[in-house]
Amino acid sequence: SEDPSVTLFREYLRIDTVHPKPDYDAAVRFLEHVGTDLGLACQKVEVCQGRVVLVLTWQGTNPHLRSILLNSHTDVVPVFEEHWTYPPFEAVKDSQGNIYARGAQDMKCVSIQYLEAVRRLKAEGKCFARTIHLTFVPDEEVGGHKGMEMFVQRPEFRALNVGFALDEGLASPSDTFSVFYGEKSPWWIKVKCVGSPGHGSRFISNTAAEKMHKVINSFLAFRESEKQRLKSDSSLTLGDVTSLNLTMLEGGVSFNVVPSEMAAGFDVRIPPTVDLKAFEKQVAAWCQGAGDGVTYEFHQKCMDQHVTSTEESDPWWKAFSGVCRDMKLQLKLEIFPAATDSRYIRAVRHPAIGFSPMNRTPVLLHDHNEFLNEQVFLRGIDIYTRLLAALASVPPLPTEG
Repeated sequence: SEDPSVTLFREYLRIDTVHPKPDYDAAVRFLEHVGTDLGLACQKVEVCQGRVVLVLTWQGTNPHLRSILLNSHTDVVPVFEEHWTYPPFEAVKDSQGNIYARGAQDMKCVSIQYLEAVRRLKAEGKCFARTIHLTFVPDEEVGGHKGMEMFVQRPEFRALNVGFALDEGLASPSDTFSVFYGEKSPWWIKVKCVGSPGHGSRFISNTAAEKMHKVINSFLAFRESEKQRLKSDSSLTLGDVTSLNLTMLEGGVSFNVVPSEMAAGFDVRIPPTVDLKAFEKQVAAWCQGAGDGVTYEFHQKCMDQHVTSTEESDPWWKAFSGVCRDMKLQLKLEIFPAATDSRYIRAVRHPAIGFSPMNRTPVLLHDHNEFLNEQVFLRGIDIYTRLLAALASVPPLPTEG
């Protein structure tokens, strides 16, 4: 008696695409089979060795118009099986209809919802002026550097003629649906402190540890101020403030040796409202204030701050929000607190919205016992069916002649 869409979803969840060795080939074969069964054109683009982007295409009646891009990633994050009630790659469904699996929320649900929305529209005999492309990309969970970041620079991506893109969002425990129109800029900063070495029994001056202490104090004092700003203003979300965490510490060779060098790694996520050049000057000042021999380097430094319009005058947003109003979906507009492949799409000047239609659902991406209820999943197909029809029917824009 299970809905065939739920069965397909659970089948996809059982494909082990977990890092560090995701079975991308199995995922691509599965999705290609589903797409071919739906009569979609198929293209496989190897962006680098072993990393394939699958593109499924439903051709529109006017190929000169810009297309709709439905993006999702095939990889999932590691699991700690001892903390799971059910095996994380068996897609067990309990008596309440909750489907437990890694990727249930992030984001294999969306991949299947896209496909099943296309299936419904085709079964209804619908066709649209605009072409719809579905892209399934690798490596999003490890930064997208061998996935979407490379794909958007290729001629195959430019040939898609993208006008508007949908990508992943987050679950929402309330009645509202979270909609993300921009993302923070992730900065990974490594600070190195060089100081005087010596025997662990002495009060040596100018040590690396003393400088590191000052660095950490400066960084974490800023973290506390942003934390309090978020806490004191109910209108703010996590996406509106700069998050900062000390994530790595390095240094030392022995208990009785004062090290000549120590290092700390910080994960900083900066909202698009923040002046990035001014923020880097602040980082430099923190390091300079800790003493001589303190330097910093970037292991990741995203400088793109493009956001997608949510003005009703924008034809893409008007189509998206109009469907949500008609379906009485309460939307909460936010800046995404982490990072998704949407940032690479926006960086090449295409509007993108992050949206996973999962309300009344705890946020469990990357967590133990990740699950999605089958009724929430099926409701998501209803929503995407309406959204695709509206977006693919957006009238020709002035720039399209």
